[in-house]
Amino acid sequence: MIRLLAVCLILVLFFAKAVAQKEIAVKPLPEICLTQTEIELYKLINEYRAQKGLTEIKLSASLCFVAHTHAKDQTDNFKDGGRCNMHSWSKNASWSSCCYTPDHKKAKCMWDKPRELTNYQADGFEISFYSTYSYSSPEAFAKDILNGWKKSPGHNDVIMNKSIWKNMKWKSIGIGIYGEYADVWFGAVEDSAGEVVPCE
Repeated sequence: MIRLLAVCLILVLFFAKAVAQKEIAVKPLPEICLTQTEIELYKLINEYRAQKGLTEIKLSASLCFVAHTHAKDQTDNFKDGGRCNMHSWSKNASWSSCCYTPDHKKAKCMWDKPRELTNYQADGFEISFYSTYSYSSPEAFAKDILNGWKKSPGHNDVIMNKSIWKNMKWKSIGIGIYGEYADVWFGAVEDSAGEVVPCE
């Protein structure tokens, strides 16, 4: 009997170790850095929230990686004018693709992307912006992005925790700008993936 219990204990420890190693080993992130425009946008979002008494959201390396990845995918593959909106993901990479439609039937495709691409084990929520305008400075670009979201009730609600988002407390944020697309991802769980630094 004692021998059987010992064998069972060894098996439990073995599988626990295997699971832990699997969790630790998956999806290492490259070094994440932010451009001047991305840093300015992050600053403006937190300043806007502070005006309404909302807390600052910490930068997340994981969510920045997701935001950068999606902005590049949008630039390379997204075609405006179809039934799929900017929250869609193309079929041209190893991630799970989806056509995100206005009825939000594919919302899980968005929510799961941080888990799919990184070790961030919580839902992610994205707001997106597109512009072909030639801006005079990174600050002007960042200001126009935020102004666009302020004018859109659905996007503004996410930033300011209003309406259906009023009970959410954002603890992580990711910023990604590539080409003419800008994406910001929000999460309700803190990220332990490391520092986000300015690009050199």
